[in-house]
Amino acid sequence: QVQLVESGGGLVQAGSSLRLSCAASGRTYGYLMGWFRQAPGKDRKFVAAINWSGGGTYYSDSVKGRFTISRDSVKTTVYLQMNSLTPEDTAVYYCARRSDYSATYSTTSAYDYWGQGTQVTVSS
Repeated sequence: QVQLVESGGGLVQAGSSLRLSCAASGRTYGYLMGWFRQAPGKDRKFVAAINWSGGGTYYSDSVKGRFTISRDSVKTTVYLQMNSLTPEDTAVYYCARRSDYSATYSTTSAYDYWGQGTQVTVSS
C-alpha cells in the first residue's frame, strides 16, 4: 500500500515562495513522482515530476524557471519549491505516483496513487 501525504500549503502574497512536501510510504522508489494542481472549476494539471531513483526532472512550461522539484531518498519525501508565486498559481496541489508508463507522464491517467492535496492561495 502506498500513502502520499502533502503539506506546506498556505496563503501567501504574490512574489513569495513556498515549499511543498510529499511524504511517501510504501513502494515508491524507482517510480516517477509527480506534482499536479487543480484550480476551482478546472481540470487537474501537471506541474512537475522527478524520477525517484535517477533524479531526472520534468516541468510544465508555466512553472519552468520558478519551481524546482527534488527528493530526499532517506526521508522518502518529494519537495516542490515554488518561487515568484502569482495568483495564477492558486490551486490545490497533489502529489502522485506514476504507474502507467504507456501514458504520458503529464497526464493524470498515468498515476495510480494520489495524496489528499494541500491548498496554495496566492493573493495579489
